[in-house]
Amino acid sequence: MTDVTRILNAIEQGNDRASDKLLPLVYEELRLLAAQKLSQELPGQTLQATALVHEAYLRLVGEEGQDWKSRGHFFRAAAEAMRRILIDNARRKKRLKHGGKHQRSELDEGALKQNTGSLVDDLIALDEALAKLSEEDEFQAEVVKLRYFAGLNITQTSDILGISPRTVKRYWAYARAWLLSEIE
Repeated sequence: MTDVTRILNAIEQGNDRASDKLLPLVYEELRLLAAQKLSQELPGQTLQATALVHEAYLRLVGEEGQDWKSRGHFFRAAAEAMRRILIDNARRKKRLKHGGKHQRSELDEGALKQNTGSLVDDLIALDEALAKLSEEDEFQAEVVKLRYFAGLNITQTSDILGISPRTVKRYWAYARAWLLSEIE
């Protein structure tokens, strides 16, 4: 049993001090995952990697009734928390009271060619399609969450899910095709 798993078990048993020990152990890994994901977002993203990590961490540790089985289980939950935060952020930006379809743009040719509104729509459409995939095959949806939303590579995903890299590649290819078909 790893230190992270021991601390997660202590948190589950109600030890409030254990959460103080957890953050230093997982912080850099979570920050790397957040930075990888945010690097795929639109320029001008207001959410920073540090803020994403802190918000995801607070959601994870603050939730009642968590049963952390392993380090991998914790990072799967972290990927899900980051996904939810990014989707919520995209939906918030789209709401009319936050400008709706109006997008802030820089006055240069590169920015004028971008269609940032469609990227927010694409992210929301992806989330809706991912929810449908999760109903059909939750494990393949987990692969998408870890690969796309957490920014993990094939090896990291296979380690967390406890399956072979070849299986992750197969699930990733199928899930991408399924999601594309669903979104179109």
